[in-house]
Amino acid sequence: PLTAAQKALLLRKHDVTLLPRSVAKYKRIAVIGHNAADVHLVGYSRGPAHGVSILEGIRDYVGSKAKVVYSAGCKITTGVQGWRAWYENKVELPDPKSQEESIKAAVEVARHADVAIVVVGENESTNREAWSEQHLGDRDSLDLIGFQKPLIKAIVETGTPTVVFLINGRPLSINYTAEHVPAILEGWYLGQEGGTAAAQVLFGDVNPGGKLPITFPRSVGMLPDYYDHKPSSDRSYLFVGRKPLFPFGYGLSYTTFKFENLRVEPTTVATAGEAKVSVDISNTGTRAGDEVAEMYIHQRVASTTRPVMELRGFRRVTLKPGEKTTVEFPLTPRSPQILKADMHWVVEPGTFDIMVGPSSDQTSSVPLEVVQK
Repeated sequence: PLTAAQKALLLRKHDVTLLPRSVAKYKRIAVIGHNAADVHLVGYSRGPAHGVSILEGIRDYVGSKAKVVYSAGCKITTGVQGWRAWYENKVELPDPKSQEESIKAAVEVARHADVAIVVVGENESTNREAWSEQHLGDRDSLDLIGFQKPLIKAIVETGTPTVVFLINGRPLSINYTAEHVPAILEGWYLGQEGGTAAAQVLFGDVNPGGKLPITFPRSVGMLPDYYDHKPSSDRSYLFVGRKPLFPFGYGLSYTTFKFENLRVEPTTVATAGEAKVSVDISNTGTRAGDEVAEMYIHQRVASTTRPVMELRGFRRVTLKPGEKTTVEFPLTPRSPQILKADMHWVVEPGTFDIMVGPSSDQTSSVPLEVVQK
């Protein structure tokens, strides 16, 4: 569970002056948000024999080196919190007046801290299977529920360096957070060792290397929003364009990487032939870290219109500072297949763009010619 949580954590936004930072740099650490005090397992789970919340993980990690102060800030929902909320039928929002008072208390805690770690998002009762009118779980909005956005805004306005840690099971349109908060971590539902992994990442023992398996849109109005769309379905919206908040495959690191020398060998193959895609990746930063090479494919002209790109392979590698490696992907006859209107899989001759990079919006491309033989 600990390794899974470490690998799943994703760095959305990075400020090198804030993350990672040694505990020795802090005297007082504010942890804010109801999600920080609960263990999140998502649905179809039972209580673990051992579970560590983010608050517990930070307290255990920090020990006596600094003072950790907690404030709930605002509730997501009333009633049961944590993984047990999945099974609760009644889900209600808290009283607004009580939340305003709670936010004021959290602001005072943050104001006197060296850093504020704000843990927000969703809980298991607001993002779950809805199996009846008595057990609802779907929402018509991607915004942070309740008073969480005002909470984040109030903490940011204290001037205390702020990290937002998201716990959620679906994309959220966190536009204010993305613009104003210097450091953002995506935790999903981290499981029973989530708090331990969160502390290790926050304070630099573990370098996050996860990537987004979905697209994060700017609003619910952009849905459906996915990277492998047809060329004709990418029309922009008035005033906001079309670019998502965070694209498919996106994820940062505490170090930096460089992709270069993308090649495909051979450059021409038969419809039943095979090829090899290679790319060199270097760690150009100052610490060890993980990078994920993602390979996409696109057929320029086909009898059935093709998506602008389709993921056909990925590989996660660990590199030390200054280390360089070559990542290879096999292209088999299955890789360029398309499903025709008659429901048969075929490989049609033509030119294919082979794209490789650290995310769907950051790729280099080389052509591959597929010929009929």
